[in-house]
Amino acid sequence: MPLDAADLSALIGLCREEIELHCEHLGRLDSAIGDGDHGANMRRGLEAVYRERDAISVLPLPAALERIGLVLVMSIGGAAGPLYGTLLMELGRGLAARDLAARELAVRELDAREEETDFAAVLAVAVTAVARRGRSGPGDKTLLDVLYPVQAELASHAAPVRIAECARLAARGTEMMLARRGRASYLGERSIGHEDPGASSCALLTMTICHYFKEQAPS
Repeated sequence: MPLDAADLSALIGLCREEIELHCEHLGRLDSAIGDGDHGANMRRGLEAVYRERDAISVLPLPAALERIGLVLVMSIGGAAGPLYGTLLMELGRGLAARDLAARELAVRELDAREEETDFAAVLAVAVTAVARRGRSGPGDKTLLDVLYPVQAELASHAAPVRIAECARLAARGTEMMLARRGRASYLGERSIGHEDPGASSCALLTMTICHYFKEQAPS
């Protein structure tokens, strides 16, 4: 589904509301295995994006994603800022490069299924960039444990409701993982039994976006 300014502004608002609603929960998750500030940091980041929503929403999608990523890097702080920022900025750059190549080759407009495949490929590159930035991978108990399965579901043309459920279950699945990166890794086996806060916030944002697409999809 193409995103216009109204869609992007609405999504920014919904994501901000979702993080605000779960701010204390994210903080409790982080208190168990980290500094306890993930909820507050994410709220600060989403508030910063929300304050710029009018200027961001009128940008072309690639530029808007890059700007959101930059705002998150500057405002979230901690480990999450660079990871979320990298994801959004790489998505924006990837989409910009795709659009430029399409214009140069005078490629016809993609249909909905081709658009999904194209976006999934760009997302795969962005997720790899996040892994490289965090020097982590699948099973390390990070937000990547949500991003990898979500990207795979998107590549398989799964419906938004299925992608949302995948994100929820993936975040829950980090509970029994041993943390191998970040502050939680210092706890060793004591990190087992606690859901990763970064995976949780990533799932919340993914679910919010998916539910919006589901509601806006033509019946």
